Amino acid sequence: MSLLSIELDLNEGAQGRAKYEVLRDHIAGQIEHSQLQPGEMLPTEQTLADALGVARSTVRQAMGALERNGLIRRIQGKGTFVHEDAPRRLQAGAELFALIVPETRLGFYPSLLYGFEAAARDNNCQAVVCNTENDVDKQGSAILQLIDKQISGVAIVPTTQSTTPAYHIRQLQQHRIPVVFCHRRVEGVPAPLLALPFEKIGRLAGKKLAEQGHRRVACFASQDSRSTQRYRLGLQSALQAVGGGCKEKDTWIGDSVSLDANEDKILRALKALLARPRRPTAIFATFDSLAELIYLQLGALGVRVPGDISLIGVGGTWREGAVVRRLTSVVVDEAAAARRAVQLLTEIRNGTRLATDGQRIELPPGVSNGQTLGPVPTDAATNLAF
Repeated sequence: MSLLSIELDLNEGAQGRAKYEVLRDHIAGQIEHSQLQPGEMLPTEQTLADALGVARSTVRQAMGALERNGLIRRIQGKGTFVHEDAPRRLQAGAELFALIVPETRLGFYPSLLYGFEAAARDNNCQAVVCNTENDVDKQGSAILQLIDKQISGVAIVPTTQSTTPAYHIRQLQQHRIPVVFCHRRVEGVPAPLLALPFEKIGRLAGKKLAEQGHRRVACFASQDSRSTQRYRLGLQSALQAVGGGCKEKDTWIGDSVSLDANEDKILRALKALLARPRRPTAIFATFDSLAELIYLQLGALGVRVPGDISLIGVGGTWREGAVVRRLTSVVVDEAAAARRAVQLLTEIRNGTRLATDGQRIELPPGVSNGQTLGPVPTDAATNLAF
């Protein structure tokens, strides 16, 4: 049955639905009921607009939504066709959202994954997770595979080991796949950002340490990155406000997010730190997994936390591990952030938000009061001069 022979009542739009949504659902229904076959060529936008008595922009919106759902395919110079995989996608649910992350086991990421999958399920969507292992080449390969699968939308935490090139993300947008950045954006690419407020997190950690009397604080980070720099800037500002700070010689920065790669280096750095006559009275670790390792290594060295030295980390509100539950950390609700990411992707696909909307939505930090932050040890209290 030809689309041109259908009497479609687009006045349904007056009942709370946009006209393009009525047309979109009508065409999807024809595909689902085999009235339009896979590979069948569709009339041009102008032909449909004239036949249905609507504006061409209405048809363009409907076609755009169908393409994003992977139900039609546009081939330049040839026309628009029903996608070969459209019937299966309609049966399984057209929306398939992807989450690209540099890690799936540690820190923020388990709760981010949990929240993303739960939000996708609540929205009758499917979710797929891609772990790049913080490798920019693996990230690029994952993006190409998602484009090939005509994914419905992508939320991405860009790699930090190497800077994500803008063309990685532009490829998605050029294929009309919505993108939402999580934690940090890729420079030169306009898209919504759910931002970790790195400087605020560092400042809040510094404030909690200062309240306990700490003035000289060591900083441990897995690698040098913009986020590490912002963490330290916030930490310094809070400590300097009370006459303290974090000295360069009290800062350890690794060269990999892998704990295995850094374990021996961190142990050596801790031994050197503890051997100083006027050592820091607390340690700020920029990631909970790093803070957990430091906690265990300090225990193996016979150092009491927080009796001999305090420790504060950074992580998510979901605290399921036996060690992470004991940590005092500045935390962000990553599950809520993931739900917001799915909401933003849905808004872009529904046409209620521009794909190039560069809005920055900041995730509010809080504190998980564990057992690793305490007052300055008595034997150090007489030697606090920064």
